[in-house]
Amino acid sequence: MPEQAVAVAGGIIGGIFLFVLIGITAYLLWKKFCRLLSYEKLTSPVETTNANAIFQDQSTSEFQLKSTRSRGVPFIIPPTLHGRDWTNLTNEEQVQEDSDPYMIPQSGPRSSFHSLAGAYVVGTINPELYKFPEDKSETDFPEGNIGRLWFSIEYEQESERLLVSLIKVRKLQPPADSCSPFVKIYLLPDERSYLQSKTKRKTLNPQFDENFVFQVSSKMLLQRTLKFLVYHVDKQKKHHLLGQVIFPLKNETLTDDNKLVIWRDLEKENLEPPSDYGDIQFSLSYNDYLGRLTVVVLRARGLKLQEESHAVSVYVKVSLMNHNKLIKSKKTAAVLGSPNPVYNETFSFKADQTELDTASLSLSVLQSIKGEQTHLLGRVVVGPFMYTRGKELEHWNEMISKPKELVKRWHALCHST
Repeated sequence: MPEQAVAVAGGIIGGIFLFVLIGITAYLLWKKFCRLLSYEKLTSPVETTNANAIFQDQSTSEFQLKSTRSRGVPFIIPPTLHGRDWTNLTNEEQVQEDSDPYMIPQSGPRSSFHSLAGAYVVGTINPELYKFPEDKSETDFPEGNIGRLWFSIEYEQESERLLVSLIKVRKLQPPADSCSPFVKIYLLPDERSYLQSKTKRKTLNPQFDENFVFQVSSKMLLQRTLKFLVYHVDKQKKHHLLGQVIFPLKNETLTDDNKLVIWRDLEKENLEPPSDYGDIQFSLSYNDYLGRLTVVVLRARGLKLQEESHAVSVYVKVSLMNHNKLIKSKKTAAVLGSPNPVYNETFSFKADQTELDTASLSLSVLQSIKGEQTHLLGRVVVGPFMYTRGKELEHWNEMISKPKELVKRWHALCHST
């Protein structure tokens, strides 16, 4: 009897297990069948109930965009896009009407530039991008200007020739109403020989366009200085100096393929005779915000050299003093064999504004000869009332009253140590 009960229970459990297995198998087969059915739907043509809303039959369209999809791969429109307006999709071309601002294809080539003046098609030039900065050198003249000179320089290494082109002069201020200008060009330190331009008759804005050649070795080139003197010829054939330009070559890069075009304002020549020991010209500037004192050593003239020779070198030593105690010294490069050397070198010193009443600057012009000791040619001190008087005191006070401006003056050298 118990054996029969066990057999019945085992048969019931086996039947239940078999039923569950059949059910699972049927479910999997049904799910697979549904997937296959969905793939068939994707490859079947799409039937639309609102053809006028989705596709519109138009024989012509203003815009057309070619589709790159294959001819044998159909597609359906996602439900999220059913509300949009679409034009004819025949001939594998799909276009969206003007109502969708984000999908409008361009009727022509895309713009390469956009500006207030409009767009420029690819391949055209936008002139705004190629405008050169406006040249104001012929329009912006500072107050008190006596003229401006344009020239160019180039150096030929192989032939060792300095090529100078005199271009033009503008806004001359002659002593009379009419002006007949010409220009003399020197290559300092040689002041005995010069080259001269043609005279331009009755004009304040002469155009020269003349070329000049100086023979100078590459070793000596950077120690030379160009000097332009602009003269006016009056009716009595007398020459009147209108102004000059001094241009040192030591700071320029001169090569065969580097032609420099330069302009400089004319300066009045110091017509006063040199002092007994010569004169020195320099500029002073003080920046109260940075606490910086700047000295620009420009040039000297009428120096009494101990020996006039190319072996003689002349330089300027600039010293900052405070209570007659040396704070710092700097010196220019040496210029060979000239009583009228040109430097154009800038030096800066740290000086607090509270120290300006006790500080001073000493500029000493020194001469050195190979194998001999350095010789003092002259010296000048500029500073407050504690140390100086006259022009030296005026120069110092003007520097303080005009912060961040360069104040330029000539000073006579003295021989006191």
